[in-house]
Amino acid sequence: MPKVSPAHREARRQEILTAAQACFAREGFHRTTMQDIQREAGLSPGLTYLYFASKDDIIAAVADERHAREWALIDQARAQGDVRAALHVLAQGFFAALAAPEERASRRVGVQVWAEALRDPRILEVVRRGVDEPRRLLAHLLNEAQQRHELPASLDPDAFARILIALFQGFVLQQAWDDQVDAAAYMAAVTSTLGALFGVRLGE
Repeated sequence: MPKVSPAHREARRQEILTAAQACFAREGFHRTTMQDIQREAGLSPGLTYLYFASKDDIIAAVADERHAREWALIDQARAQGDVRAALHVLAQGFFAALAAPEERASRRVGVQVWAEALRDPRILEVVRRGVDEPRRLLAHLLNEAQQRHELPASLDPDAFARILIALFQGFVLQQAWDDQVDAAAYMAAVTSTLGALFGVRLGE
């Protein structure tokens, strides 16, 4: 039997995750079966189970991959060197992407992950990690801005990091209920409000 390369294995794994997200977005977690995911991916049951032992494993992997992308975006923002540029990167990376239909569909799956976390301790751990790590990174970004005297020293970095996360999560939830909501208008309002609060002009 020929040896399968790591690149081939990763490509096959991504096929399964892509198929699973399509099924989850269409039918929800509980109505989607492993057989549905296998059919969507065009793979045999045996091959699918080589990569994921269960549907819960797939749900956790979907969430982990999303979190990894978000952490990378926050790291990119931290590297900008000033709060104006950092907040612009965050606004563009998180909010502007929501104008794309495929991103909205992906975020609908994310809302289901949040709900699943209320009943499944393993998924809750994944979701908590997906909030706690960005909160830590954002708080560090805000603290660095305070040290550069770009933000008030009285600002609690951790508490404000929670506010920034809530601004995004709240809009994702609203968009899941109403796909006609204007992501661009919301992003403009957020950046204008943050700019006024911090005395900077964002998005330039």
